[in-house]
Amino acid sequence: MPKTTPALLPRISRILQALGENLKLARLRRKYAAEMVAQRAGITRKTLAGVERGDSTVAIGTYARVMQVLRLEDDLSKLAVDDPLGRRLQDVGLTAKRRAPKRSASVPSAFPHTTKEMQ
Repeated sequence: MPKTTPALLPRISRILQALGENLKLARLRRKYAAEMVAQRAGITRKTLAGVERGDSTVAIGTYARVMQVLRLEDDLSKLAVDDPLGRRLQDVGLTAKRRAPKRSASVPSAFPHTTKEMQ
């Protein structure tokens, strides 16, 4: 029985295509030949063409090696940095304390003025 891969949402496919186009433009700006980039990344020219098309069947490690050749590897650290949905879901599970903890007598007051001095 052949293994089937779940289809990507069209929005995700467009994001991958944009990534591929950006990598191709970066290669062209640097005036690197496709054959040279493929060789340095340890892939075939055909696989590099897949990367530059944003092919979803190309492994993310291959994208990373191409980015390394183009000296764009630091951009990988920007992926999934912010997680607004996850943060909101986490915040829903947090409960607010009913009151602040009592101050101990050894800790000086943040407001040394007494109410008499304020009058």
